[in-house]
Formats: sequence, structure tokens, C-alpha cells
Amino acid sequence: MKRCILFISMLLVLTFQFENSAFADSDDATAPSVNEKFGVPIVVYGETLTTEQKNQVRKLLEVDDPEAVEEITVTAEDLVKYIEGSNPNSRMFSSAKIVRKEQGEGLVINIISADNITEVTSEMYANALITAGVENALVEVASPVKVSGHSALTGIYKAYEVSGETLNKDRMEVANEELNIATKLADQAGLDKEKASELLTEIKKAIAKQNPATREEVEKIVTEQLQGLNISLNEQDKKLLIDLFDKIRSLDINFDNVGQQLEDITVDIKNKIDKVIDNKGFWQGVADFVNNVVSFLKGLF
Repeated sequence: MKRCILFISMLLVLTFQFENSAFADSDDATAPSVNEKFGVPIVVYGETLTTEQKNQVRKLLEVDDPEAVEEITVTAEDLVKYIEGSNPNSRMFSSAKIVRKEQGEGLVINIISADNITEVTSEMYANALITAGVENALVEVASPVKVSGHSALTGIYKAYEVSGETLNKDRMEVANEELNIATKLADQAGLDKEKASELLTEIKKAIAKQNPATREEVEKIVTEQLQGLNISLNEQDKKLLIDLFDKIRSLDINFDNVGQQLEDITVDIKNKIDKVIDNKGFWQGVADFVNNVVSFLKGLF
């Protein structure tokens, strides 16, 4: 009897040890792997955030363990540093998490708090970051309050500097100008955000393909893309586009290296446009149904 009890006790001990080992292995398997080439993800917080808001952003960006990321703060001084002529008193709420990826993995932008980023779309961020020289990364943008979203770009620039990579200042400034023009077209020129992004992407793709050598050739490309997309702009807005892409031309950016990323932006934009069209069709069907019901009820009286 004693031997039986001893045997059962040993069996229970071994079972308990095995289960603990299995749970430990499971925990190790689910733990995030650190990329020793690029380091841990970098999380950039806008300096205007309160402690409570900063914790909100941590939740939005799924920063469960602050020790597993590198946390930095982007300030209005950084804005002035990276973007000439910026307001040194700007309030900075937009925040971002940047995860560097291997060559060829592309640039992926996720806006986590879409309701709070009111002007800039993921495609606008992607286009501007490509112009700035940012490639192959997962970028997530968030804000606990409603903001335009422009300052997130500065935070991303700072994250790259902290990680040891220097971005070209001229390209960063032109990228910021591109973002401003994209939101201006969507806000003031009567274009929706997707159409504004599509226009900039198609012009950029045409420049990559045709490699214009003069401002006149840039103007021709801009005109052709406006016509191709059936977009009508006033002369002032058209000049903004020509000036912007002439600057991009003069920077001699090799867009061939990011051709697939530009194609990916095009696909994302078209998917969003198709979704909007489908939604309009659905709500039109609902409206037609309601009208038919109303007409039927009127016919009863």
C-alpha cells in the first residue's frame, strides 16, 4: 500500500513538472521575437499628451510592456528641426509605433484611431514617407484626441534618427509639403481623400516611369493625370502640384526602388473607393425600399 502511494506521489510530481515545462515553452513560443538587426519597435509620443492620454495611446498601439519597445517623445522643437518654417509652439498629439522590416517587405501604414486622425489617410502617410525615403516598415498612427495627423510625420522622422538612420532633410521637407497639399486638395479643392491620394500616387508613378528632365515635362505629366482621372482643378491648385513634383524631380529620387509600394498604395485606394461605392449602393437600396413602403402606405389611405 505504501509503495502504491509513493508511486502515485512520484507520478503526480512528474506530471506537475511536465505541465509547468509545457506552459513555459508555450509562453516562450508566444513571446515576441526581437529583431537583432533593427532593434525593438520605436514608439513616439506627442509631447502635448498628458499622462492619462499617453497611457491611452499605449493601449491603442498595444504597448503591453514598455520595456519591450523604445519610447521617445516628439516635440515642437523637433518639428522645427525637421521641417523648416514650422511653428515652434505647435501642440503635438499624434503618436506612432514604427517596426522596421527587411528589404522588400514594403511600407504598411495602419491608422489605429481613424476617428481621431481627421485629415490624413494611410495612403497620404505612405506617399509622403516614400518621398522622405522611408521604406520597408510597419507604421501605426494613433491619437487620443481629434487632430489633423500631420505631426505624426515628424515623430516618424525622429524615430528613424534614433534608430541610427539619417533621412535627407530636403526630402523630409518636400514630403511634408506633399502631405499638406494632399490634405488641402481634399479639404478645399472638392476632392475626397481617396481621390486626392490617387492623384498624387498616379503622378508619382508617371514620374518614375517617364523620368522628366524639365519643369515643362512635369507639367505635362500633371495635366495628363488630371485628365486621366477626370479631375478639374483651378490654376492655383494645379500650380501647387507642378511646383511640388518639380521639387521631387530635382531631388532625383529613384522611385523605381519603391515601384511595388506605389502599386500597393494604388490597390488600397481603389479598394476604398470600391467600398464607398458599394456602401452608397446599399444605402440607396435602403432608401428605395423605404420610399416604396411609404408609397404603399399612402396608397392604403
